[in-house]
Amino acid sequence: MRLAGKVAVVTGAGSGFGKGIAELFGQEGAKVVVADIDAARAAEVAASIGATAVPVTADVSRKTDVDAMIEAAVAAFGGLDIVVNNAGTTHKNQSLMTVTEDEFDRIYAVNVKSIYLTTLAAVPALEKRGGGSIINTASTAGLRPRPGLTWYNGSKGAVITLTKSMAAELAPKNIRVNAINPVIGETGLLEEFMGAPDTPENRARFLAGIPLGRMSKPSDIANAALFLADPASSFVTGVAIEVDGGRCI
Repeated sequence: MRLAGKVAVVTGAGSGFGKGIAELFGQEGAKVVVADIDAARAAEVAASIGATAVPVTADVSRKTDVDAMIEAAVAAFGGLDIVVNNAGTTHKNQSLMTVTEDEFDRIYAVNVKSIYLTTLAAVPALEKRGGGSIINTASTAGLRPRPGLTWYNGSKGAVITLTKSMAAELAPKNIRVNAINPVIGETGLLEEFMGAPDTPENRARFLAGIPLGRMSKPSDIANAALFLADPASSFVTGVAIEVDGGRCI
């Protein structure tokens, strides 16, 4: 098993990409803290993984929740090796002029501030294990921004820049930091990203820009996260892997 003996925290793990990551990590031998703002979903995913997983209810934009999440990993499993900052949100695809201030604040709190909070809480625990791996879910939107998601695009651009800077600064502690850039995927946020109902016609508009001809799936993102968490990638840091079917070519 590629993650045997490792302890991982995955945020936004109650559904979508996070669920796929948490479940694959569990299959590969990791002990997993399944963190999500939705307690019922976190519990369901943890139960599907089994005795090597525990659910934690956490709003990653709140310091008290993030601190408790990391403490739960150490208390349950004795330490921490991997953190996946996957939780994210967006505004509906629309004019940049009509996104509300509350929506803007929430996007940056969940997508950007959460990484700050998790880093402060997790780095001391990772250091105690001699290092570790931090994986941030960014987006192709941070590299190839398009109209309609401007403020969301900016938050994911920040994630990519933070990833690279964190990698440089945390390397002396043997903590690797990498990002994953998914293209639009089959998750609960799909219609928000599309700004329209999920119909075959609307899907076709988005698929036209993806050379491999399909949207991303949780398994695609999970496999990328597994590689970045695996000790086999011990010399990989500061990268943002595009898992996008060629979208950013």
